[in-house]
Amino acid sequence: MKVHICAVGRLRGGPERELIDDYVTRFDRTGRALGLGPVSIHEVEDKKGGGMSAEAPLLERAIPKGALICTLDERGKVMSSPDFAGLLGRWRDDGRSDIAFVIGGADGIDPALRAKADTSLSFGRMVWPHMLVRVMLSEQLYRAASILAGSPYHRM
Repeated sequence: MKVHICAVGRLRGGPERELIDDYVTRFDRTGRALGLGPVSIHEVEDKKGGGMSAEAPLLERAIPKGALICTLDERGKVMSSPDFAGLLGRWRDDGRSDIAFVIGGADGIDPALRAKADTSLSFGRMVWPHMLVRVMLSEQLYRAASILAGSPYHRM
């Protein structure tokens, strides 16, 4: 199952980029034997500053046709890491070939795009900078693959 991170904004070099690259590499290595991955990152940018409504069509074009859509949104479901791993495993076992995790810009995700999502996840009730959400998602993807592989990375 291919994993796509569709996000608003261009991530430049720096600590966030290094963390994302590290966790994506780990996920790809661990997930390969499990039928998970690779991860592709699709960055979109609204150069005119139109906010959510201008970002939505850019994000929609970045989402592969037929992909299961999962938004990262403060209104989404909060779940534990083992539950997230189970969810990824179920999507894979159900034969999903693509999953798109959608991360909006500073104002969030347009309500019309949120309505098209198959599911929505939250990293808690706090609002996180969208660049940090990429880091947290990348780490949780690796953690989920580690859980599914029975690796000791995740300890309860």
